[in-house]
Amino acid sequence: MPEPRSDNRRMLSDRFVAALGAIRCPRFVDALFLSVVLAGAGAAPSAAQTLPPSVEAALARAKVPRDAVTLLVADAEGVQPPRLAWRSQVPMNPASVMKLVTTYAALDILGPAFTWRTPVYTDGAVRNGVLEGNLYIQGQGDPTLVLERLWLMLRRVQGLGIHTIAGDIVIDRSAFDVPDTSPDAFDGEGLRPYNAAPDALLVNFKSVVMTFTPDRVSRTARVNFEPYLAGVTTQGTVPLSDGPCGDWRALLDAGLTDPARMGFAGSYPAACGEKTWSVAYADPRAYAGRAIAGLWAEMGARLKGQVREGNVPAGLTPAFEIESPPLAEVIRDINKFSNNVMAQQVFLTLGLEQKKRGSVDSSRTALRQWWNNRIGTGEGQPVFDNGSGLSRDGRVTAGELAKMLQVAWRSPVMSELMSSLPAFGVDGTLRKRTLRSGGAAHLKTGSLRDVAGVAGFVDGASGRRYVVVAIANHANAGAARPAFDALVDWATRD
Repeated sequence: MPEPRSDNRRMLSDRFVAALGAIRCPRFVDALFLSVVLAGAGAAPSAAQTLPPSVEAALARAKVPRDAVTLLVADAEGVQPPRLAWRSQVPMNPASVMKLVTTYAALDILGPAFTWRTPVYTDGAVRNGVLEGNLYIQGQGDPTLVLERLWLMLRRVQGLGIHTIAGDIVIDRSAFDVPDTSPDAFDGEGLRPYNAAPDALLVNFKSVVMTFTPDRVSRTARVNFEPYLAGVTTQGTVPLSDGPCGDWRALLDAGLTDPARMGFAGSYPAACGEKTWSVAYADPRAYAGRAIAGLWAEMGARLKGQVREGNVPAGLTPAFEIESPPLAEVIRDINKFSNNVMAQQVFLTLGLEQKKRGSVDSSRTALRQWWNNRIGTGEGQPVFDNGSGLSRDGRVTAGELAKMLQVAWRSPVMSELMSSLPAFGVDGTLRKRTLRSGGAAHLKTGSLRDVAGVAGFVDGASGRRYVVVAIANHANAGAARPAFDALVDWATRD
């Protein structure tokens, strides 16, 4: 199963990562450093034949054979051969570790201050609070259009003096050219928010947050659904039950596959206290329209027409635009909490910005050209697929990924990339993992069925910084995480 994801409802907080002033080396110098540092990685020097005892023992306990993992520890500065290189030129499925490639490429190509703009148009006059025409919302791939920001958008519409729309609300999704796919296509878990598909107008990650609050007096739990989706019937209460909390989701016996109704046939254990449950809406294509119509109604406004899809007519000038947080903030949510759909939004934006077409093919082409120019054209080139790592087809070698991390270390956006990664034992997907040495590491994690991995930067006790890559492709891959922690711990003890 994929690794735990962020609460998709979580509002993006204001934050700014200051650049540390790292100076970009000329590209021929980058290439020289990389050729020196990793010259021996593919040949598996004698030092690479022996794994650290703690790593070897942890792999044995996990029942993961040595030939199912790739391990690399190399100097981030690019001045010494790797400390460890085990099967470092073997292509592996990296799972969400692939987000490192997408987010660093975006920082390097678009810049950390890049923002997404969502223009809003009107095609009629406003008289006595009535827009005598249509309202158009043109999605441009913003990954951060959560419920709170959608409310601010609609509040600005009201600020134009509009309280009734006589025509329609038209959603323009044309910026992204992506086919509709079944939410169940990847792993049969279509109601899991991590399976949300990218969308030019991605609203609130296409998810619904249900909050259950027990009321022992009435012997029911109140259920709050957020956001309110127009045309969807929801169940306001569910009976309370006694006994331990346990698998409370299963006890609810939820019915969530009908796009017109969300309800429960079971009960909610009083012992659970208040709980929240995030689910993907059963009809993802209709989610944005239902959410916009529902919020517009909750704001006391009227829509006489309908919400529908369409294109903005040529020649219209935006009434206003809303702007996303900068890319440097966006990638923190992507990497620290491994948000798949946000990563895919960034991936498609690369194609839209570089090739003027927000499609998977154009984005792969843009990313491939960047990789060839920035990292190199040698063997072991990545298979990017959708850029998020939620893929069975993505591939990268530890050696090539380490090259990229070394280039990133010497780049002006190093500080933004590093600060976006989970800090070992501190936050994100590494919050509950600790190092025996007490050392520090910033690593992107990855997890799928049969895949586990970490990659990023580790601080050695000597003051030197290392790039570390560790990936397992095996039926017991999840059990290899202690071995990866042991590798990181070993890397700190230099």
